[in-house]
Amino acid sequence: MNFDLGTGIAVLERTPGVLETLLSGLPDGWTTGNEGADTWSPFDVVGHLIDGELTDWMARLHIILSQTANRRFEPFDRSGHISRNKGRPLPELLAEFRELRERNLSQLRGLDLTRAQLQLTGEHPAFGRVTLEQLLATWVAHDLGHLAQITRVMAKQYREAVGPWEAYLPVLHR
Repeated sequence: MNFDLGTGIAVLERTPGVLETLLSGLPDGWTTGNEGADTWSPFDVVGHLIDGELTDWMARLHIILSQTANRRFEPFDRSGHISRNKGRPLPELLAEFRELRERNLSQLRGLDLTRAQLQLTGEHPAFGRVTLEQLLATWVAHDLGHLAQITRVMAKQYREAVGPWEAYLPVLHR
Protein backbone atom coordinates (compact mmCIF):
# COMPACT_ATOMS: atom_id res chain seq x y z
CA MET A 1 0.00 0.00 0.00
CA ASN A 2 1.32 3.44 -0.88
CA PHE A 3 1.45 6.06 1.84
CA ASP A 4 -1.53 8.40 2.02
CA LEU A 5 -1.36 11.25 4.53
CA GLY A 6 -5.12 11.29 5.18
CA THR A 7 -5.35 7.60 5.99
CA GLY A 8 -2.11 7.80 7.97
CA ILE A 9 -3.58 10.57 10.12
CA ALA A 10 -6.75 8.47 10.54
CA VAL A 11 -4.63 5.79 12.23
CA LEU A 12 -2.55 8.25 14.27
CA GLU A 13 -5.62 10.01 15.65
CA ARG A 14 -7.07 6.71 16.91
CA THR A 15 -4.05 5.55 18.90
CA PRO A 16 -4.77 7.55 22.08
CA GLY A 17 -8.34 6.23 22.24
CA VAL A 18 -7.23 2.66 21.61
CA LEU A 19 -4.71 2.93 24.44
CA GLU A 20 -7.22 4.53 26.80
CA THR A 21 -9.83 1.87 26.07
CA LEU A 22 -7.35 -0.98 26.41
CA LEU A 23 -5.44 0.19 29.49
CA SER A 24 -7.62 2.52 31.60
CA GLY A 25 -8.79 1.07 34.86
CA LEU A 26 -6.83 -2.17 34.60
CA PRO A 27 -4.99 -3.54 37.64
CA ASP A 28 -1.27 -2.67 37.65
CA GLY A 29 -0.31 -6.25 36.84
CA TRP A 30 -1.71 -5.80 33.34
CA THR A 31 -0.06 -2.45 32.70
CA THR A 32 3.31 -2.93 34.40
CA GLY A 33 4.06 -6.52 33.38
CA ASN A 34 6.74 -7.04 30.76
CA GLU A 35 8.48 -9.85 28.86
CA GLY A 36 11.58 -9.98 31.05
CA ALA A 37 14.77 -8.00 31.56
CA ASP A 38 15.24 -4.98 29.30
CA THR A 39 11.70 -5.18 27.88
CA TRP A 40 8.86 -2.72 28.16
CA SER A 41 5.51 -2.91 29.88
CA PRO A 42 2.40 -1.24 28.43
CA PHE A 43 3.11 1.64 30.85
CA ASP A 44 6.62 1.99 29.41
CA VAL A 45 5.33 1.96 25.84
CA VAL A 46 2.93 4.82 26.57
CA GLY A 47 5.85 6.78 28.02
CA HIS A 48 7.90 6.05 24.90
CA LEU A 49 5.06 7.25 22.68
CA ILE A 50 4.94 10.50 24.67
CA ASP A 51 8.66 11.04 24.09
CA GLY A 52 8.09 10.55 20.37
CA GLU A 53 5.42 13.23 20.40
CA LEU A 54 7.73 15.61 22.25
CA THR A 55 11.04 15.11 20.48
CA ASP A 56 10.79 12.90 17.41
CA TRP A 57 8.07 13.04 14.78
CA MET A 58 7.23 16.72 14.50
CA ALA A 59 10.74 17.88 15.34
CA ARG A 60 12.11 15.83 12.46
CA LEU A 61 9.29 16.95 10.17
CA HIS A 62 10.23 20.58 10.82
CA ILE A 63 13.91 19.84 10.16
CA ILE A 64 12.98 18.38 6.78
CA LEU A 65 10.65 21.25 5.89
CA SER A 66 13.29 23.83 6.86
CA GLN A 67 15.47 22.73 3.94
CA THR A 68 18.49 24.30 5.64
CA ALA A 69 21.97 23.02 4.84
CA ASN A 70 22.05 20.84 7.96
CA ARG A 71 19.00 18.59 8.01
CA ARG A 72 20.53 15.91 10.25
CA PHE A 73 18.16 14.62 12.93
CA GLU A 74 19.18 14.52 16.57
CA PRO A 75 19.41 10.93 17.81
CA PHE A 76 16.22 9.84 19.59
CA ASP A 77 16.64 8.55 23.14
CA ARG A 78 14.49 5.44 22.86
CA SER A 79 14.53 4.76 26.60
CA GLY A 80 14.50 8.27 28.06
CA HIS A 81 10.91 7.80 29.14
CA ILE A 82 11.82 5.26 31.81
CA SER A 83 13.37 7.71 34.26
CA ARG A 84 11.05 10.57 33.26
CA ASN A 85 7.89 8.62 34.07
CA LYS A 86 8.95 6.75 37.19
CA GLY A 87 6.20 7.07 39.80
CA ARG A 88 3.68 8.73 37.49
CA PRO A 89 0.19 7.21 37.28
CA LEU A 90 -0.85 5.66 33.97
CA PRO A 91 -4.00 7.83 33.62
CA GLU A 92 -1.72 10.89 33.67
CA LEU A 93 0.44 9.42 30.90
CA LEU A 94 -2.58 8.53 28.78
CA ALA A 95 -3.95 12.07 29.14
CA GLU A 96 -0.58 13.60 28.26
CA PHE A 97 -0.24 11.37 25.21
CA ARG A 98 -3.73 12.30 23.99
CA GLU A 99 -3.04 16.02 24.42
CA LEU A 100 0.33 15.88 22.65
CA ARG A 101 -0.98 13.75 19.80
CA GLU A 102 -3.96 16.04 19.23
CA ARG A 103 -1.66 19.07 19.18
CA ASN A 104 0.78 17.43 16.78
CA LEU A 105 -1.91 16.23 14.40
CA SER A 106 -3.51 19.66 14.42
CA GLN A 107 -0.15 21.16 13.43
CA LEU A 108 0.37 18.46 10.80
CA ARG A 109 -3.04 19.09 9.24
CA GLY A 110 -2.38 22.84 9.28
CA LEU A 111 0.73 22.38 7.14
CA ASP A 112 -1.41 21.18 4.23
CA LEU A 113 1.58 19.27 2.86
CA THR A 114 1.99 18.91 -0.88
CA ARG A 115 3.19 15.84 -2.76
CA ALA A 116 6.44 17.70 -3.46
CA GLN A 117 6.97 18.45 0.23
CA LEU A 118 6.51 14.77 1.08
CA GLN A 119 9.55 14.06 -1.10
CA LEU A 120 11.81 16.52 0.74
CA THR A 121 14.62 14.87 2.67
CA GLY A 122 16.39 14.95 6.00
CA GLU A 123 19.27 12.91 7.35
CA HIS A 124 18.67 10.17 9.89
CA PRO A 125 21.70 9.48 12.12
CA ALA A 126 21.64 5.74 11.28
CA PHE A 127 19.84 5.46 7.93
CA GLY A 128 21.09 8.52 6.08
CA ARG A 129 18.77 10.30 3.66
CA VAL A 130 15.06 9.81 4.31
CA THR A 131 11.98 11.52 2.92
CA LEU A 132 9.23 13.26 4.82
CA GLU A 133 6.84 10.67 3.40
CA GLN A 134 8.96 7.87 4.89
CA LEU A 135 9.05 9.65 8.25
CA LEU A 136 5.26 9.99 8.31
CA ALA A 137 4.69 6.39 7.18
CA THR A 138 7.08 5.28 9.92
CA TRP A 139 5.10 7.25 12.51
CA VAL A 140 1.98 5.26 11.57
CA ALA A 141 3.77 1.89 11.49
CA HIS A 142 5.49 2.76 14.79
CA ASP A 143 2.11 3.29 16.48
CA LEU A 144 0.76 0.03 15.11
CA GLY A 145 3.89 -1.85 16.14
CA HIS A 146 3.61 -0.59 19.69
CA LEU A 147 -0.09 -1.44 19.87
CA ALA A 148 0.85 -4.99 18.83
CA GLN A 149 3.64 -4.99 21.40
CA ILE A 150 1.28 -3.94 24.20
CA THR A 151 -1.26 -6.66 23.41
CA ARG A 152 1.53 -9.26 23.07
CA VAL A 153 2.99 -8.30 26.46
CA MET A 154 -0.46 -8.45 28.01
CA ALA A 155 -1.22 -11.85 26.46
CA LYS A 156 2.02 -13.25 27.87
CA GLN A 157 0.82 -12.48 31.38
CA TYR A 158 -1.44 -15.55 30.95
CA ARG A 159 1.12 -17.78 29.26
CA GLU A 160 1.05 -20.36 32.05
CA ALA A 161 -2.65 -19.92 32.82
CA VAL A 162 -3.84 -21.02 29.37
CA GLY A 163 -2.42 -24.51 29.83
CA PRO A 164 -2.38 -26.65 26.69
CA TRP A 165 -4.05 -23.93 24.59
CA GLU A 166 -0.63 -22.28 24.51
CA ALA A 167 0.01 -24.42 21.41
CA TYR A 168 -2.72 -22.46 19.56
CA LEU A 169 -1.61 -19.01 20.72
CA PRO A 170 1.42 -17.90 18.69
CA VAL A 171 1.29 -14.47 20.36
CA LEU A 172 2.70 -16.15 23.46
CA HIS A 173 5.89 -17.11 21.59
CA ARG A 174 6.78 -13.87 19.82
